[in-house]
Amino acid sequence: MPPLETAGWSLFFAVLIVGLYANIYGLPGTVLIFIDVLVYASVTGFCTIGKALLVSLLAIALLAEGLELILYAAGASRFSVSKKGIAVSVLGSVAGALLLTRYLYGLGTLAGIFLGGFLGILLMELMHQMQLRPSMRRTKGSILGRSAGTLTKGGLALSMVVLALMSIYS
Repeated sequence: MPPLETAGWSLFFAVLIVGLYANIYGLPGTVLIFIDVLVYASVTGFCTIGKALLVSLLAIALLAEGLELILYAAGASRFSVSKKGIAVSVLGSVAGALLLTRYLYGLGTLAGIFLGGFLGILLMELMHQMQLRPSMRRTKGSILGRSAGTLTKGGLALSMVVLALMSIYS
């Protein structure tokens, strides 16, 4: 494999993982995944990724972002982001990837990155809430709504990554 092709594959996979991880913080990771797959498809001449898959990925991305918008409008809070929270989230992602890869191989790596990072940021948020006075804390429903939205959006992002990789490798 030529060095330029290796660099392109590495960049493609890195952006997929960043897109998957960005959903933890409420960023539009599904849009990033869609754009990454669209660029890959256009560079390869739509050989392995067809237009039907791109339309499906676009629909999933719009569904995920719309769901997050609805949950945010309904009162679901965002997780607070701090340097310590990011560090714990990254460590959780590494630990999750190491634990789940053993049992689920490639899917375990991707799921572990997301689930480990999510658990890390959720634990930091709950610890942060415990340090606040009761009147300043977020409601349990707000945190639960955000958690449910993040897990759903992450599941949709994970399905986007799996669909793209299955199309490339099959």
